[in-house]
Amino acid sequence: WAWTHQGDGNPRESSPFLSVELERESRLEGKNMALFEAPSPGPGLGRWPPGSLCQGVVEDEEDEDSRRREAKAPRMGTFIGVYLPCLQNILGVILFLRLTWIVGVAGVLESFLIVSLCCTCTMLTAISMSAIATNGVVPAGGSYYMISRSLGPEFGGAVGLCFYLGTTFAGAMYILGTIEIFLTYISPSAAIFQATETGGEAAALLNNMRVYGSCTLALMAMVVFVGVKYVNKLALVFLACVVLSILAIYAGVIKTAFDPPDIPVCLLGNRTLAKRTFEACAKTHVASNGTVTTALWSLFCNISSPSASCDEYFVQNNVTEIQGIPGVASGVLLDNLWSTYSDKGAFVEKEGVPSVPVSEESRASGLPYVLTDIMTYWDCIMAGSNRSGDLKDAQKSIPTGTILAIVTTSFIYLSCIVLFGACIEGVVLRDKFGEALQGNLVIGMLAWPSPWVIVIGSFFSTCGAGLQSLTGAPRLLQAIARDGIVPFLQVFGHGKANGEPTWALLLTTLICEMGILIASLDSVAPILSMFFLMCYMFVNLACAVQTLLRTPNWRPRFKYYHWTLSFLGMSLCLALMFICSWYYALFAMLIAGCIYKYIEYRGAEKEWGDGIRGLSLNAARYALLRLEHGPPHTKNWRPQVLVMLNLDAQRCVKHPRLLSFASQLKAGKGLTIVGSVLEGTYLDQHLEAQQAEENIRFLMGLEKTKGFCQLVVSSNLRDGMSHLIQSAGLGGMKHNTVLMAWPGSWKQEDNPFSWKNFVDTVRDTTAAQQALLVAKNIDLFPQNQERFSEGSIDVWWIVHDGGMLMLLPFLLRQHKVWRKCRMRIFTVAQVDDNSIQMKKDLQVFLYHLRISAEVEVVEMVENDISAFTYEKTLVMEQRSQMLKQMQLSKNEREREAQLIHDRNTASHAAAATRPQALSVPDKVQMTWTKEKLIAEKHRNKEASTPGFKCLFSLKPVHTCAWWHGPCQKFLEPPPGPPPHRRRSRKYMEFLEVLTEGLNRVLLVRGGGREVITIYS
Repeated sequence: WAWTHQGDGNPRESSPFLSVELERESRLEGKNMALFEAPSPGPGLGRWPPGSLCQGVVEDEEDEDSRRREAKAPRMGTFIGVYLPCLQNILGVILFLRLTWIVGVAGVLESFLIVSLCCTCTMLTAISMSAIATNGVVPAGGSYYMISRSLGPEFGGAVGLCFYLGTTFAGAMYILGTIEIFLTYISPSAAIFQATETGGEAAALLNNMRVYGSCTLALMAMVVFVGVKYVNKLALVFLACVVLSILAIYAGVIKTAFDPPDIPVCLLGNRTLAKRTFEACAKTHVASNGTVTTALWSLFCNISSPSASCDEYFVQNNVTEIQGIPGVASGVLLDNLWSTYSDKGAFVEKEGVPSVPVSEESRASGLPYVLTDIMTYWDCIMAGSNRSGDLKDAQKSIPTGTILAIVTTSFIYLSCIVLFGACIEGVVLRDKFGEALQGNLVIGMLAWPSPWVIVIGSFFSTCGAGLQSLTGAPRLLQAIARDGIVPFLQVFGHGKANGEPTWALLLTTLICEMGILIASLDSVAPILSMFFLMCYMFVNLACAVQTLLRTPNWRPRFKYYHWTLSFLGMSLCLALMFICSWYYALFAMLIAGCIYKYIEYRGAEKEWGDGIRGLSLNAARYALLRLEHGPPHTKNWRPQVLVMLNLDAQRCVKHPRLLSFASQLKAGKGLTIVGSVLEGTYLDQHLEAQQAEENIRFLMGLEKTKGFCQLVVSSNLRDGMSHLIQSAGLGGMKHNTVLMAWPGSWKQEDNPFSWKNFVDTVRDTTAAQQALLVAKNIDLFPQNQERFSEGSIDVWWIVHDGGMLMLLPFLLRQHKVWRKCRMRIFTVAQVDDNSIQMKKDLQVFLYHLRISAEVEVVEMVENDISAFTYEKTLVMEQRSQMLKQMQLSKNEREREAQLIHDRNTASHAAAATRPQALSVPDKVQMTWTKEKLIAEKHRNKEASTPGFKCLFSLKPVHTCAWWHGPCQKFLEPPPGPPPHRRRSRKYMEFLEVLTEGLNRVLLVRGGGREVITIYS
């Protein structure tokens, strides 16, 4: 097969490769690029159609590829594009603001275990992400693209939007961390709102963070709007500050080994005091004029004199000082090995220091105690993959940059946990905001040469992480919007001419502002933690599914992965979600579930060859192989319907309500196969067959018929229908019931095969031991939108059919159309039968079947039944034999048929006027001549002859009409077809007479097996 080129007059194939150079295209223009030379078509052969040329797998992203080619070529490598963003996201708020507090509360051992668990989770996720990223081109969207192409648009959209929200709230968290550093450690005097009363400091801080955070967000959004290249330039500066800060921490740890800093911490008893409002750690001090109380005294006592009334705990306990950072050689590591958990608001106490408890402890606000706090955090490792569309080689950069960033940060975190526990006193570690250090940053007091190195470094680190989040989140949203899986987000797929996501950046800024208005760093962090963990979980799931399915397209260049590692990472993510916060985890899952169902209901249909589809195919294959090839047990039997549809000349369905009835009968359960036959050969009719199949599928969607469509092209309708009955279905999933419409045009002379095909189909279903449902007057059947508020479903139970007549009305009443209809069962008894006992037996039988129905026994004398049977046989035989003997022309045969119809009508009227029973004639004149025919034409139509006495008024279905009034549907068993084909037309006439005058009739013929049981 050859690729087409512009010189041959055919349209150019869309290339499956990215970044195709126009210069190379022009150079190769007009040249044959075939791998194997295709033979030139002869003069009698047309050109190969462009659709027949092999071009590999072309996904539904051609418009996206064209936009990607129009955009500016990506230029970022591994360091700038992946390693640096991941490093800035991970080395941010937690390391500089919260890691010391985590070590103090959880202890060195548990902190090391917790961080090791998190690092293991992120490393396993990075391995799974590397496998997916190297399995093909990763355009814009990063993690969303990986999940959506691996697990389908529903999972991809749900997790992608949750990850977008997490990345956006991460930006809010980093901005809040930036403002917290600024207002708490750099310039506390810059606060706009001041606390007006005791205990109002927290509220004032939140208001200040809202104001400054909004301004900072607007400034960062402007920088991102200008372009990502400016963010990358600033990122180098920010990274330099982060590296200097980390080096300062290690230098400070080394310095404490031989020269620990002098940082005293004041304790009252064993409780840590906040030194924001006093200097001297003493109750009194000696002055020239005697003993003088200190500022600490005035905080616990009502007046400054020694005879003042003071807090009881203050009076009973002494004030002492300890070194806040005793150094790495002090042996404080042993004291910090174990956890010191406590409730929120509890005192930060040092173990081993004497303390006198009091009977009623005072916890009045305003006392300078350091109190404990609680919170949960998680960081993002996918900042690089979010910008996959801006990378030179995403398949190389994402695995290398992400894994190197995780290894680097894991070493920094784990080493800092041990070093913090070995250098800093436990009560200082548990002091989240450094109140015992006069409001200084705890990690800053450890650093060398100055605390300002850490303060400035952490400030720029959190600021850079916020910029990275505001850069990656809009690109993620733009990728989701361009895929079109969420209709109302498509407007955010547009941007500037160079591809920058302008509208997505605007929405990201608004959502980020919501997080800033929350203002509490500890309240925003759990939200993004759940979204990140959920994204990690589905990345691992995607890798595991693709590995286990072993699809031919799964060929990642990254070889160091295994499905067990992916499942382990997925399990860790799920466990960490509920360990961190079970209610936040449930809330995040609820959001993802709602998005999933919305995309499933309203989203665009996308076929990306995802793993969920492959998983469904494998599951279907496994289930089909496990299904028994024999018939199911009676308790599991339900009608697996093959619906036989007729098509008109325009390839449209003639009787659409046949599908409505099928959906009402099935109620979405079991197997439904919609079949039809086209006459002709497949080579000539394959396009018409595709069109007809599309029409049938469209109608199935309108009628909400869940099932499969199977269309057969055959030389004639008879063989096609036989093929469908024999071969429809697969393995154990085969139909056991055939549903078809009554051939209303079987009497027309120009359609002689209509009734023959019908009778042969009845014979085929009987031979295949399948049940048959024939709906007469199907166009009068109700649609799915209609509702019957009253009425009944009448069943004429003449012969035992395995319970089909009992089961079908029960199934119909499960649907909303028939739910309010009653079920009535009629059976026929002779006068000599015990009709009362028969009714009781039938009621007991229905009771054991757990079916609610009214039972009626219709008594008929034997003469009536015999006359009824004889008369129906008489009419059919008279008509066929008479027309054969007379050798009439076509017009004469039509007039003769009209004459017989008129005479039967006269018999009806005569029978209705005479109340006495009619006797059966002993002899019937069967010999007709032309002279007798002419004489009959002039005879009075109202006259009654002994040869045409009709007892149709005693027909069972008509008995139902006058016995119980009108009903919504009749169900009755038809007799089997005659063994000889020459009597097939009489069989059709018999069925026509049997259902004459009824609006909705369903003829039910069982498949020869029990379908209902009284046992559980």
